[in-house]
This record gives sequence, structure tokens and C-alpha cells, in this order.
Amino acid sequence: MAIKITEECINCGACEPECPNNAIYEGGIEWRMSDGTSVSGKYTLWDGKVIDADEKQKPLSMDVYYIVTDKCTECVGFHDEPQCAAVCPVDCCVDDENHRETKEELLKKKDRLHL
Repeated sequence: MAIKITEECINCGACEPECPNNAIYEGGIEWRMSDGTSVSGKYTLWDGKVIDADEKQKPLSMDVYYIVTDKCTECVGFHDEPQCAAVCPVDCCVDDENHRETKEELLKKKDRLHL
């Protein structure tokens, strides 16, 4: 499963630089699939929507940091545990029960993000 940031986030920013996939963004900031990945051209998101990897997408939160599910691999293939959760001082980086993925699926996603 992916990780999500709850509303308890205090906007400290500790999580953002720890993400190997650049999946974490400050509230109100637009995101791109190409940010911090080797993805280019058309990309199919988890929900089936096709986007241009370099096209700016609407922020998923305006108030607190957020994680782009399509870019989150729970740090599988990079670290033994999700680094955002490891550094979060208020424990607001938690499992996203709406996006369950196996370790194998997360490894495939990592490989797709980093060719």
C-alpha cells in the first residue's frame, strides 16, 4: 500500500527530502510524474487516467504536505521502511488503506519510475 499524510501534519517538511521518488509535495504545490523520476511522455495513473509526465497536476492538498500515490513505493527497493514515516515528528505518515499493493507491485512501480 502507499503512504498518506494525515491532517495532523504540522508542515515541518522533514518528510519531503527523504522520499526517493519525489512523491511528497508541500500543500498547494502542483506536482508532476517526471519530478524526481525518469518517467517521460504519456503515463497511466493508478486510476486509469493518462497524463503527460511533464504536465503540472493539481495539488492533492492545499493545507498540508501530501503524497502522490502513483509515485509512492513505500521506499521498497530503496530502504527497509518508509522514510517519511521514520522522520515524521507527529506520526502523520501512515498506511493508506485505500491503496493496497504487494511488495512485488511496489518493486514494479519503482522500476517503472526509475528506468
